[in-house]
Amino acid sequence: MKEIKAFIRPEKLNKLAENLKKEQFCCFTVFEGEGVGNYADPVTKFPSLKFPYLHNKVIKVEIVCDKEEVAKIVKIIKKEAQTGKKGDGLIYVSNVEQKIRIRD
Repeated sequence: MKEIKAFIRPEKLNKLAENLKKEQFCCFTVFEGEGVGNYADPVTKFPSLKFPYLHNKVIKVEIVCDKEEVAKIVKIIKKEAQTGKKGDGLIYVSNVEQKIRIRD
């Protein structure tokens, strides 16, 4: 199994979620956060009262899948999250050693 983490622009989330669901990837987790780094888009960065840096608002999408599905999911994320501007985001793919259901 694999875990895909994608950091994307907030305004791209609805379209991404719609297309993941349309392709039968129904189950994923979404987190809202702030990103700090050299990748910041100067048009969308904002000052934060919590941290003394310029930030970009980001959404982190996490999805666990079979390794055969990774390429298709990454393709969907790239297509739906891309604007062609600095700060479009990043995608990470990691190994998942085990999945354990809490209720069982």
